[in-house]
Amino acid sequence: MRPRKPALRPGKPMVRRGVPVGSPFRLLLLGASFALTGYAGVRLLADDWFAVAVWFVGAALLHDLVLLPLYAVADRSVVRGLDATGHRDRALYVRVPAALSGLLLLVWFPLISGRVERRYRLGTGLSPDGFLARWLLITAVLFGAAALLLALRLRRATKQRPPATH
Repeated sequence: MRPRKPALRPGKPMVRRGVPVGSPFRLLLLGASFALTGYAGVRLLADDWFAVAVWFVGAALLHDLVLLPLYAVADRSVVRGLDATGHRDRALYVRVPAALSGLLLLVWFPLISGRVERRYRLGTGLSPDGFLARWLLITAVLFGAAALLLALRLRRATKQRPPATH
C-alpha cells in the first residue's frame, strides 16, 4: 500500500519530512568538489597562509566597497537610459557582454595593463604584447554578437506581427 500524499489545505504550508539528499551521482560530485577544494586549500595555505588570508580579505573588501558600487551605478544608468526610451527589456543585451568583458578584464588585468611584462616573459618565454588588443577585440565581438542577436529577435518579432489595417 502506497502512503497517501498530504491533502493541501488553504493557508497551511506543506511541510516536507526527511532530508533531501539527491541522487548518488550528485552526492559523489559534491564529495569530489569538497575534496578538491580541501586539497587546493591545503596546498594554497601551506607556504604563506597569512599573506593568502590578507589577499582574500583585501579582495573581498575591494569588491564589496569599490567594485560593486561601481558596476551597480553603471547598471542603473544603463537601465534608466533604456527605460527613458521605453526599451528596458533590452538591458540584458548590454549587461551580458559587459559582465563577460569585465570578468575577462579582471582575470587578465596584470597582462592587459602591462604591469607584469618582465615576469611573464621570464616565466613563459612568451611575449606579453597583444593582451590589450585581444581583450578589446573580444569585447567588440561580445557586444557585436549581442547587437546581432537583438537585431535578429527584433526582425523576427516584426515578421510575426500582423499588418496594421488602415
